[in-house]
Amino acid sequence: MKRQLFVALLIAAVAVAAVGCKKKTDAVQIGVAGPMTGDQSKMGMDFRNGVALAVDEWNSRGGVLGKKIEVVIGDDQHDPKQAVSVANKLVNDGVVGVIGHFNSSCSIPASDIYHRAEIPMISPGSTNPQFTEKGYDNVFRVCGRDDQQGRVGARFVAERLKLKRVAVIHDKTTYGQGLADEFKKALGGEVEVVYYGGIVQGDKDFKSVLTSIREKNPQLIFFGGIYPEAGLLVRQSRELGIKAPFMSGDGTIDPKFIEIAGARAAEGTYLTFSPDPNNIPTAKDFIRNYTAKFGQIGPYSIYAYDAANILLNAIREANTTAGKAITAQLHSGEFSGATGTIRFDSKGDVTAAPYVVWITKNGNFEEYWKP
Repeated sequence: MKRQLFVALLIAAVAVAAVGCKKKTDAVQIGVAGPMTGDQSKMGMDFRNGVALAVDEWNSRGGVLGKKIEVVIGDDQHDPKQAVSVANKLVNDGVVGVIGHFNSSCSIPASDIYHRAEIPMISPGSTNPQFTEKGYDNVFRVCGRDDQQGRVGARFVAERLKLKRVAVIHDKTTYGQGLADEFKKALGGEVEVVYYGGIVQGDKDFKSVLTSIREKNPQLIFFGGIYPEAGLLVRQSRELGIKAPFMSGDGTIDPKFIEIAGARAAEGTYLTFSPDPNNIPTAKDFIRNYTAKFGQIGPYSIYAYDAANILLNAIREANTTAGKAITAQLHSGEFSGATGTIRFDSKGDVTAAPYVVWITKNGNFEEYWKP
């Protein structure tokens, strides 16, 4: 009995010591969630870098509410189940707000966790309409929606290119199929969709699908998905002799797309995305500081930077880290960002989300058409 009592006391002492040694911080912690590893890690690292730049700038000025700001990273590997685990961990770690996630298929289930915890989340890149249609007051995004960019893409095809036959494919994800469906719906009866189908995200060989598309002789192939599959689709289509140009959305406009497809195959690909930051006067300082610290700017680096600044400004104006107060400030405030003035509507969407069409040219992306 004495030995059992001694062991029990020893275990209790170790547990107390472990708690006592647990790292404590007086810092204000914010989470950053996205695919930090895997085939979409480029997007996650762009998020991470954009937030890091904003936090470094705030800390150089004394932080927020008199406290240093710390970033807690969550790697969801663009997997919805992993995103839920990441969300639970960030909540348990005590973050006061989250910048993320990237993929709509991750942001939507993760939002359930943040909503229950009353923690505001601001996504720099989740564009599926359902993300903000769930009625959660703590959910925001600084990018646009797929119903907006789908309409712009369809208008470009019908009015600018004046095409009559297109093929539409997607990667069966919340984002990819959602964007493809919005594009198809926006075409209405003006352009015939001669092929509609999906591929599996992560697959490497799409030649059987592309062969079926080739038989339909479309004038353009639209793809709803992310750059790893987009690059392979474009490269393999050229290998099969398909000359029709490709069109895709914001998930494809990354240098990795050109790297995977090859500059020659990627030439002439159209992409819907927001305007070029180099043409936005308010982005000048961000571009200079980001490139000096991290090098090439990713498509969503500026959005992650703006999202972090918006969150931190809301914390400062609310004068608290309480989630409800921060959320209320996000809904009522007007924020000056690198992309311009940002305001949120009652759903958490930005009140202005301009989309334009870009083109891949000479191994780079160029802004091409404004609606």
